[in-house]
Amino acid sequence: MAVRQVIFAALGVSMLALGACSDAGDPILMHAGAQNRGPDEFAILPTRPLEMPDDLAALPAPNPGGGNRVDPQPRADVARALGGNPAAALAGGGMDGGIVNYASRFGRSGDIRAQLAAEDLEHRQRNRGRLLERAFGVNVYHNAYQTMWLDKYSELGRWRRAGVRTPTAPPQELLDN
Repeated sequence: MAVRQVIFAALGVSMLALGACSDAGDPILMHAGAQNRGPDEFAILPTRPLEMPDDLAALPAPNPGGGNRVDPQPRADVARALGGNPAAALAGGGMDGGIVNYASRFGRSGDIRAQLAAEDLEHRQRNRGRLLERAFGVNVYHNAYQTMWLDKYSELGRWRRAGVRTPTAPPQELLDN
């Protein structure tokens, strides 16, 4: 009986020792654009079919790293489909400049990504998980941020009680079931 206990104790100590040897390094932010996740399948865009122009002299000069005639141009395509001027849709950066200016009307920080990464690391170090979660390398990221989650149904109810129309949200009858 004592031999069996010694074997289990040795196995337990060896598992803890192996777990302590792992080096996860600095944790990265967990988001869709995080590094070290492999290729980005959304970066591959279909191009228009190649076509022979009527006049080869009308072709633009080669521009390494620049765009070409078969690259997708969604803004120009939308303007063309709605009967607008595709050249005007491409000029001036479209509406993104207006959105950025409005969002940064109270100021913006150039190092916001580094600042958020440092704050995220500090928060996760304060909320590292329980002993066995740390020993076995369990990801406790979602548990660390659970208190900050937005409850979509209570928020929807708050907006509806305030009288705001929510046409894209499910009807109340479906939420009650």
